[in-house]
Amino acid sequence: MSTVALFLPRDGLRRLLEALRAAGMRCVGPQVRDGAIVYDTLTGVEQLPAGLRDAQAPGSYALAATGSARQFAWANGPQALKPLLFAPRESLWRVARGADGALAFREVLPDAQPTAVIGVRACDLAALALQDQHFLQGPYRDAHYARRRESLFLIAVGCSHPAATCFCASTGDGPRPRQGFDILLEELDEGFVAHAGSPRGDEILVGLKLGPASDEQRDAVREESERAALAQTRSLPSRNLRDALLANLDHARWDEVAQRCLSCANCTSVCPTCFCHSEHEAPAIGGKESEHRREWDSCFTRGHSYIHGYTVRPDTRTRYRQWLVHKLGTWHDQYGRSGCTGCGRCITWCPVGIDITEEAAAVCGERS
Repeated sequence: MSTVALFLPRDGLRRLLEALRAAGMRCVGPQVRDGAIVYDTLTGVEQLPAGLRDAQAPGSYALAATGSARQFAWANGPQALKPLLFAPRESLWRVARGADGALAFREVLPDAQPTAVIGVRACDLAALALQDQHFLQGPYRDAHYARRRESLFLIAVGCSHPAATCFCASTGDGPRPRQGFDILLEELDEGFVAHAGSPRGDEILVGLKLGPASDEQRDAVREESERAALAQTRSLPSRNLRDALLANLDHARWDEVAQRCLSCANCTSVCPTCFCHSEHEAPAIGGKESEHRREWDSCFTRGHSYIHGYTVRPDTRTRYRQWLVHKLGTWHDQYGRSGCTGCGRCITWCPVGIDITEEAAAVCGERS
């Protein structure tokens, strides 16, 4: 992060959008749709959710007006960055049979337009780092993810008003963004304290000709971030639950939570780090061409663990256990840390209000 803190007046946000578009980027930002804050194409600052606060609880999400001028005084919606990079459904390749009967394969890569995403939270930047590790840093680089990732310009926003379901402070991933962004905006009533996080971000901010933020403004955003961390009431028992979870694979809690879980896969859909997918063929009706497609899947579906006539995880108990133990435990073996960044989405968007922090504590012996 740049050590130079600049001040962007609230009406200067319009100039920032204009500078991003002038640099050839499509702008994507938070806006209200169907009663939730989601990311969509942003053509003007008036689309931002000004004066709104989200009230979240297990299985519950609602928006309420506050009368404030702030545009980012809410925690998160059902989306993170994942849909912009790891597409919910896409074609990977096509194959066609020629007149001589030979098959010709052709890779299908996305047409990724340079995109600036405004309003990214710290928990989602941490999730993005995990997705980068999975899709880009292993032995097989995912070309589709890579093309979208290279086109992304990230404008993070400090989180001053966490939801009741947030617990990023306990995972070490928030509420203040510290890395992984091009520009960081920390909101005050009168505007934003701005930092550059990359050379591209610095170039955009220099073009806006902003003055320095005052000591009082820098102190105010730091204090808001500290209050946001202290306001979080949920937490995980530890940042590394690997051994505790693996030692409790036969715990009675797995049966209890299975009685409530619907295996609907909402938690994995809204999770910013989950990457499970399925692949299938879509042959053309003429029989001479076919398309190989990838789409999101979940460890909660029956087909996810199907192997040649045998379903490894045939019931909700084993599927929920797989999700929790992998997410909070064996990710440490694969990626060096937990797969949870404390965004709380799986709690909010679970139809029956299952709380991952409560289940982890119960299995690991912290609660009955």
